[in-house]
Amino acid sequence: MKRLEGKIAVITGGNSGIGLATAEQFVAEGAYVYITGRRQQELDAAVKQIGRNVTGVQGDVANLADLDRLYAQVRKEKGRVDIVFANAGLGTRAMIGEITEEQFDFIFGINVRGLVFTVQKALPLMPDGGAILLNASLASISGLPAAGLYSATKAAVRSFARTWTVELSPRRIRVNVISPGWTDTPIVGRTMTPEQAQQFKAAIPATVPLGRIGRPEEVAKVAVFLASEESSYVAGVELFVDGGLGQIGPELPKFPTQS
Repeated sequence: MKRLEGKIAVITGGNSGIGLATAEQFVAEGAYVYITGRRQQELDAAVKQIGRNVTGVQGDVANLADLDRLYAQVRKEKGRVDIVFANAGLGTRAMIGEITEEQFDFIFGINVRGLVFTVQKALPLMPDGGAILLNASLASISGLPAAGLYSATKAAVRSFARTWTVELSPRRIRVNVISPGWTDTPIVGRTMTPEQAQQFKAAIPATVPLGRIGRPEEVAKVAVFLASEESSYVAGVELFVDGGLGQIGPELPKFPTQS
């Protein structure tokens, strides 16, 4: 029997990168998956790539009306959600002294506010014994220049997992955090020129104990484990998928100072 046979899953930001790879893995393990994304064209392409047992729902997690519409569709079509992967997130770069209100509101709106309400609005549809996965980051424990806002949002995600593990324990709903390290997804280098992004990616392997950048499917396989009964006694953890970087702690590659 497949590890997620018959499960209904919601993955925010499922139109690319880690979210898309996780949706593919969930479907391969027997789940029916709803994926969200802000851009309809990318969402349609992701649904086509996954191929079966998937529905794409366009929306922005920072827009609570979009989340309501998502869960209304899940309720109507499936009646429940067994697994939520609050994966949607973005990065921004700004040194202290350069941070704008717009940058702050934008990234906290998606990475924190959007994540909170992605989970909260799923709970009425979630049976006891469900699984909630939160996507954080190695950045939450790293002092990476110009990444202060992003790192703070991911530290908040880790904190929520501890609190929600206690609050949801009467319902046996497990909350766990996946914290990827450098992973080869579109978000890496999105705030850089193509030349800077290429140089940045080339610098990563020398900083990672396993000597390379990670692949989205490697994070997705960890998500399958945490969503399945194989992790039935795992709750409140932060599982780093980072090639050992966060545990060994060599010097991190630096973002280019000019974009």
